[in-house]
Amino acid sequence: MSGAATPKQAGGRGTADRLFLLALALAGGSYIVLILALVLADALYTSPSHLWEALSNREIQAAIRLTLISCTLSAILSLWVAIPLSYLLSRYAFPGRWFVDTLLDIPIVLPPLVLGLSLLVLFHFPIGGTTLESLLQSRLGLSVTFAVPSVILAQFTVACAFATRTLRVAFDQISPRTELVALTLGCSRAQAFWRIVLPQAWRGIVAAGTLAWSRSLGEFGPILVFSGITRMKTEVLSTTVFLELSTGNLEAALAVSLLMIAVATLVLLFIRALGLNHRQAA
Repeated sequence: MSGAATPKQAGGRGTADRLFLLALALAGGSYIVLILALVLADALYTSPSHLWEALSNREIQAAIRLTLISCTLSAILSLWVAIPLSYLLSRYAFPGRWFVDTLLDIPIVLPPLVLGLSLLVLFHFPIGGTTLESLLQSRLGLSVTFAVPSVILAQFTVACAFATRTLRVAFDQISPRTELVALTLGCSRAQAFWRIVLPQAWRGIVAAGTLAWSRSLGEFGPILVFSGITRMKTEVLSTTVFLELSTGNLEAALAVSLLMIAVATLVLLFIRALGLNHRQAA
């Protein structure tokens, strides 16, 4: 048959396909090798004794506790906001949706130091002879700037944007037809959302929460400007690395860096294991 490839043509095409796949593997694999090299360089430069010494330090222990608490609260707040916001952006063409969608990109593309400076200005901008910081202190007795709430707020400001983007994709992939069927069967809009949409968006919610937690873990710029670096008060693991580097303690900085890598990896593996179990159960 004239349309059939000859053995010579098929062999040539097979060679070309293998070369193409090899080129893809080399291009993509170079980045994987870079990441592995970075982790191995950190691991080989330090030692278990340095890691143990860092973990035994009271100041670093306080930074670990604050990191775990602030990242968890930031992830919860991010989901609390991202779920309704991403659902509205996915399902409704309300006036100004393009503007809201554009605003969500600002925390992602804005330089971290600029974001921290903006938060600082927001809480100290005079309005009616007072500032938001002074108002919160006088009415609620709450200090935000250079205190623990500022750490959570700085992490949340960035993490929520990533969580919203992730959940927007998850809701876009869910067909609205099932909601419409539920509405025709007597469900209210809220009942359809809780009983139909959210169970289908389970994996997206887990992914968004994981991304928000991990992004909060690595946040540095906004915390540096908005919260400061006060040991035993506003110090988190990312700022601990900066402090140890500033004092020339490279071993402690690398030990904390490895701890952050280990924590982030364990969280990702745990969440993905939950997602795998959920898939197998379904």
